[in-house]
Amino acid sequence: MTLAIILFVLTYIFIFVFSNHKHIVALISAILFIIFGILPLNKVMSSIDFNVILMILGIMGTVNLFIDSKMPNKISDAVIKASPNIKWMTIFLALFSAIVSAFVDNVATVLMIAPVALSIAKKLHTSPVPILISISIFSNLEGAATLVGDTTSILLAGEAHMNFLDFFFYEGHIGLFFIIQIGTILSLLVLFLKIKNSKSISSSDSTIVNDYFPTCLLVGTILALIIASFIEEKGPLTNGIICVSFYIIGLIRDLIKDKDIKILKNNLMIIDYQTLLLLASLFVIIGGINEAGVINKISEFFTSVSSNVFVLYTLLVFVSVIISAFIDNIPYVATMLSVVSLMATNLGINPTVLYYGLIIGATLGGNITPVGASANIASIGILNKNGYNVSLKEYISFSIPITIIAVLSGYVIVLLEYLV
Repeated sequence: MTLAIILFVLTYIFIFVFSNHKHIVALISAILFIIFGILPLNKVMSSIDFNVILMILGIMGTVNLFIDSKMPNKISDAVIKASPNIKWMTIFLALFSAIVSAFVDNVATVLMIAPVALSIAKKLHTSPVPILISISIFSNLEGAATLVGDTTSILLAGEAHMNFLDFFFYEGHIGLFFIIQIGTILSLLVLFLKIKNSKSISSSDSTIVNDYFPTCLLVGTILALIIASFIEEKGPLTNGIICVSFYIIGLIRDLIKDKDIKILKNNLMIIDYQTLLLLASLFVIIGGINEAGVINKISEFFTSVSSNVFVLYTLLVFVSVIISAFIDNIPYVATMLSVVSLMATNLGINPTVLYYGLIIGATLGGNITPVGASANIASIGILNKNGYNVSLKEYISFSIPITIIAVLSGYVIVLLEYLV
């Protein structure tokens, strides 16, 4: 067990230090878990949740096709035309990024909307920094709202056996979707008070979309996941196969339309294989520490602090906020879901409140710092690439008040739903 703990801790440290190469760090760690016999070779494949991997792969691919169709830009044009000034434009873009991010990966959302924000800022001779910070923060806020919105949601659904509709209503209570919406609305009020720039804007730009097929694919994926959620006796890879199938349909259609094999190659090259490798490696690592009994020990530590559900829930929310401010929430959530499940089993309690506490703290807490979430890193990178420096003071002036109101609202709602 000692060796497993040392490897696990070192993995987290190196993931944080070498954030640009975290997939390699995780892969090396996974290999070491196997080499040292911590995870038996015959249990490696069963430790990887291929349904989650396939879902993310399919959604990534379909989102890339969606971005290439320029539909997000067309929608953004409509948002801009409805904005009387920069203040409202920032709020509308933040809201738009939130809506998109409920169904599209957070980083992809930022990549879709950031070019529009940069273009507007240049035309109006204003700084795009507050706009892009707002876009990334609100894309993170909504990531946990639906099953397909973020990797952490997919991980939660896999662990808790939740379907698409369970994110709206679950066990007779409102689900994460509505909990997140309340936090988003309150956060928009904070952003409204924060943004002071009321310079008027006008735009005659109009993006032309000649291909609506990728939009249909994305909508079709979501609808198919909803329909599949009603099937009780479905296979363990059902959701993953659905997502990949729609992506393959898009690839075949592009291949037939353009009659160029390079189109297929280019589409496949855009997939974020680093994230997929990171996740697969993390599944192996988690399988290893579980095999070594580490998960049991972590669970025992939490329950030794208190057996009171309220105390554990509170501790889980705010510890998750602090940790996720500095560590990518994917490895953290992937690890802690197993801990939460075991804690609930040992205490004989409903794990839902602890699941929600973990997701609320980990996903919303990632907004606090520029390195707390991939979308934040992406937006800061885009700004730096375009010659804009973002100070930590400026970033946290947005992130801290928004994160506090979002986390507290989610914390209180779940508390009232399940523990009062």
